[in-house]
Amino acid sequence: MTTVLDDTTDAHPEAPPAEGVAAGVTPALAGWWARVGAFAIDVLIGTLTVVTLALVAWSTEQRSWLWWVCVLTAGVVLLAVAVNRLLLPALTGWSLGRALLGLRVVRRDGAAAGPWLLLLRDLGHLLDTAAVFLGWLWPLWDSRNRTLADLLVGTEVHRTAQRPARAGAFTAIAVTATAVVAVTAAVLSYFVVYQTDLRVAQAREQLSVEGPKVVEGMLSYDTATLQADFERARGLVTDGYREQLVAQQEAISKSVAVANDYWTANSAVLTNTTDRGTMLLALQGQRGTPPQQRFITATVKVDFEKSGGQWRVNSLAVLARPKAEGPAQ
Repeated sequence: MTTVLDDTTDAHPEAPPAEGVAAGVTPALAGWWARVGAFAIDVLIGTLTVVTLALVAWSTEQRSWLWWVCVLTAGVVLLAVAVNRLLLPALTGWSLGRALLGLRVVRRDGAAAGPWLLLLRDLGHLLDTAAVFLGWLWPLWDSRNRTLADLLVGTEVHRTAQRPARAGAFTAIAVTATAVVAVTAAVLSYFVVYQTDLRVAQAREQLSVEGPKVVEGMLSYDTATLQADFERARGLVTDGYREQLVAQQEAISKSVAVANDYWTANSAVLTNTTDRGTMLLALQGQRGTPPQQRFITATVKVDFEKSGGQWRVNSLAVLARPKAEGPAQ
């Protein structure tokens, strides 16, 4: 009897080989440009958006509504970048950029890289950057297309045909949303910051013209109209400075008052916002009446506040006290 041995039926057919090094299949290494594209989607776009928001926040008034919007939005974008780069690969095996371009970070033996290894790898990229970006260029000549971070933690980046469904749609939504945030921040920065700078410039010009007149009106008085001049001067100062001015006026009233007539020889706005400013003024004037009239000079530093549409003196510091220089000619 002859026994048939060439029966091709197999009760335990061999399973198809799995993708990766562990199955004995040579993996396709990810190219440098593909890795750059994935990194740009995962990190660079979000980082540039955060930088844009930070610059807008820095250029606006601290704790204004725009400042808060920029700070909170930057925090949300930064959190989204971290989730996409670190948490999402741990949960799904993919980040948006890697899913779109069909890239996968694996160990040297082809096994999937865990979340802690991915975190260490991203920390290792700091070395890639610290080495004058040489580490990012290392894949161009490394036989396994690895960065210094890959060499440090023992990872590689492979190409794979297996990608999540709708990876392109999700990536497009995320990139578009991030771009909209960045563009909106830039537009807001232009209009809000530009308008603020314009208002500050207009306030500076107005203060440079009105400030000297306010100081001249506050310091000048005539003995014949002393009380009326004092009353006018009180309307040129803020509530905070009025008490000090009144005390000075009362001291003048109790003494032998002489006429004072000041004018501004030179002035400069040191600093200003839309409603506050500081000026340095060089004053000249005449004190008394002929034939005892004297020519005087003084230098003052004046803080202004704008209220009711008018610049008012908030404080006045005498840097060089009035100096008489002989009878006026």
